[in-house]
Amino acid sequence: MSAENLSFYNVPPDTYPDNEVMVCITCLSQIQRQQPTNSSHWGFLSETMWSDKQAIRVLTWRMLDRMKSETWAADNLEMMYMDDDTQKWAEAGKDTDGVLAQVVHKDANGNILQDGDSVVLTKSLDVKGSSLNLKMGTMIRNIRVVNDDDGQIEGKVNGQLLVVLTKYVRKQS
Repeated sequence: MSAENLSFYNVPPDTYPDNEVMVCITCLSQIQRQQPTNSSHWGFLSETMWSDKQAIRVLTWRMLDRMKSETWAADNLEMMYMDDDTQKWAEAGKDTDGVLAQVVHKDANGNILQDGDSVVLTKSLDVKGSSLNLKMGTMIRNIRVVNDDDGQIEGKVNGQLLVVLTKYVRKQS
């Protein structure tokens, strides 16, 4: 965390008292998912997890939980202790942190997919529960993203509604 460009951040939900913490602009943009989470910026969490202030510990737990695929974050998360009320607060805002959790769908090349886009299959796929085989290069128009799963989209092929994994599609421009 930088000592410059500090601002106040209210750790949601606002129903908890004394929920205000001071964070740098880089932290704030990553907390609110305006920028990707850069784990090298968050090394100080190993110290803040021991803070006496509940709001700091809640925010620390949430950021460690977000980065738990990294060994250092998972280790710290495992060591961290919070009383039941503080833990409930931390879990109440898990993965929202002041913004609605937005699931971002990306194609095989990392392009963002949205409702109404057209995609092309990058691999031939067998459709489960059917004898249908979708060939590589098959176009799927007017897709819909699956709101709670960033790895899936829906689209119609030959009049049949299918769920397709995003890792097997490429966005058409």
